Amino acid sequence: MSERLHDRTRLRPPAPASIGDRVEDVGSPALLVDLDAFDHNLAQMQGLADAGGVALRPHAKAHKSVAVAQRQIAAGAIGICCQKLSEAYPFAAAGIADIHISNEFVGADKLAMAVDLARHVNLSICVDDVRQVAAMASAAEAGGVRITVLPEVDVGHGRCGVNSTDALSRLADAIGEAPSLRFGGLQAYHGGAQHLPVWVQRRQAAQRAAEAADGYVRHLDARGISCPVITGGGTGTAEFDCQSGVYTEVQPGTYLFLDGHYGASEWLGQFRPRHSLFLSATVMSTARPGVVVCDVGLKSVAVDSGLPRLWSRDRSGWLRYVAANDEHGVLEVLNGDSQALLGNQLWLVPGHCDPTANLHAQFVCFRDGHVVALWEVDARGLSR
Repeated sequence: MSERLHDRTRLRPPAPASIGDRVEDVGSPALLVDLDAFDHNLAQMQGLADAGGVALRPHAKAHKSVAVAQRQIAAGAIGICCQKLSEAYPFAAAGIADIHISNEFVGADKLAMAVDLARHVNLSICVDDVRQVAAMASAAEAGGVRITVLPEVDVGHGRCGVNSTDALSRLADAIGEAPSLRFGGLQAYHGGAQHLPVWVQRRQAAQRAAEAADGYVRHLDARGISCPVITGGGTGTAEFDCQSGVYTEVQPGTYLFLDGHYGASEWLGQFRPRHSLFLSATVMSTARPGVVVCDVGLKSVAVDSGLPRLWSRDRSGWLRYVAANDEHGVLEVLNGDSQALLGNQLWLVPGHCDPTANLHAQFVCFRDGHVVALWEVDARGLSR
């Protein structure tokens, strides 16, 4: 009996795949990465940044994977963004030395994490209130570190960031007066512009955001405060931001994967991304006529940007994903025999890759139809 109990303590769920497996044999649900498309997207975005003379600081919230971030840096990125402080820990532990927290934070636990991280990496953070500046200055001084601080300015998104030159001046002055802080420039991100589906609309919104950011830069310059960094932009506007003459670095994240939301957008310029991220699903029930049920539901895919869609060149118009339950995905059979589908593997394109990646432990990477790597989703669940 004791021997059986000892054996049970070693029980672990197996990985969805092993190196060398055929991709059609990968267990589901699983996140699949087509490395040919991934490499294409990686090279295209780095090329845009290089051509525009701006730094690429990709957003790790899109993938939460050290392996992915290491490939971005090897391709030329200067570091990464994280949206939360706890999210930055796996990357810092892996030796990624330059991390920007592109979000405001409040609370003693957050301040302690910032100080902790600043002992190991070149850390920069965002603020939009002088009370945040004061709290960070006290914590950094007590912790014996100096932290780079970027005021966030609202350039059109209407979420975080100050929206007046007076408020920006107060922030810049407060940072400059704190010996434990360093003024780093401006965070100028327009999230709404990223998701405009029409290419010309994104270009126009990006131009307005760049003009707004430039106005803030000019205001500070007139007060004798230079901005070494103007950071912002994202996947949807990166091609415009890189050529704006305003931004010194851009923060795209989804560009590596191209989820369903971005995939439905118009891409007419230099950046032509390809879908590289898919969800492997298996048809697990055909009990109802005209309907099949797969094993990808809400615990495997985020639906905030719409339901996943079937990815299939040879079965176009065959199935449509119509409902997501906790563990079940319901698909309408548009044509064909639903009974014949039991056990079939399906590939789905998630509507939003960031929260979808956060639901999984690994990316299963394939090339030429076979699994060649398993990448851990190291920062999943880290949202403090």
